[in-house]
Amino acid sequence: MSEVGAMTRFSVVIPVGSRHSDLVELYDEYRGGLDALGRPYETIFVVDGPQPDAIRHLRALCNEDDRITVLNLSRSFGEATALAAGLERATGSIIITLPAYHQIEPSGIQSLVAALDEADMSIGRRWPRAGGQFEKLRRSAFHGIVKAFTGSDFHDLGCGARAMRRQVIEDISLYGDQHRFIGLLAQSQGFRVAEVDVPQSSKDRYDGGYPIKEYAHRALDILTVLFLVRFTKKPLRFFGMLGVSMFLLGAVLILYMVIQRLFFDMGLSDRPALLLASLLAVLGLQLFAIGLLGELIIFTHARSIKDYQVQEVVHFPAASVARGDSGKLAHGRSEVAANESGDRFGRNLVKAQEP
Repeated sequence: MSEVGAMTRFSVVIPVGSRHSDLVELYDEYRGGLDALGRPYETIFVVDGPQPDAIRHLRALCNEDDRITVLNLSRSFGEATALAAGLERATGSIIITLPAYHQIEPSGIQSLVAALDEADMSIGRRWPRAGGQFEKLRRSAFHGIVKAFTGSDFHDLGCGARAMRRQVIEDISLYGDQHRFIGLLAQSQGFRVAEVDVPQSSKDRYDGGYPIKEYAHRALDILTVLFLVRFTKKPLRFFGMLGVSMFLLGAVLILYMVIQRLFFDMGLSDRPALLLASLLAVLGLQLFAIGLLGELIIFTHARSIKDYQVQEVVHFPAASVARGDSGKLAHGRSEVAANESGDRFGRNLVKAQEP
């Protein structure tokens, strides 16, 4: 049993959307993997919207197992919101999220928890992964784009099996469809995120297709995460880059047409390019101004924004330094803290994780 598993209580959150397997069968499988941890745990099912069949099966499970809690949302809010509702109710110091359909074998749960000895969050990677050539190409393209935009090298962001320390969910806000990118958001906040290979379930099959709008939604999600991960505290870099590029393009076009008018006697009144160039220049200035306003907002709220995590504070008492007591120096106090000022007479070594 890992150090984490030997001292903590677990909360398991399972969001139940429109796509779900037989919940009774699925829970029986998960229960085997959770019982193998050897520690007490609670299981929270969050039903996203009216699903009478799912509620009926979960009520039956509640009668058999008092460790189960069921949250039934009034309507469908999306998996991220359902996940956030379950995380808010979770009481364990270690949180495990699992999908409501077959993705991984229950034995993979132990691997996710064991990875927390060296990380703050672990996300599952189904490996070896089944699927056709088109599925492999689609997954590779998606994760390749994510890596190019964010610099994070993950291979299975669609896997719903994760384990994390409680502090992770306290520092991250989920909304929309950001549950897929929770690892990226945690990493941007300075948490250590590990990707763990877990065996794929033999029942992990989805024969349905994805509509075009689903691909459009994923593209917009990637752009959203790009901004949240890389430009949350530097909005001028994002809007300024776009604004300056558009302004320069518009300015060059305007200059070109002015030169044509002055030296080559070409008229401007009947040239649509003049209107386009003017719009580009004005739009560029507006985007640049938006970036400046964003910087002003960030500046005024900078004290309340925390985007780092302190891994360790090693503190040597001042009294030991004054006496030159090498024995006590060698056994200085070591503690984990997020915010602590060092003794001005002592030596402080702060090793901080920065995004």
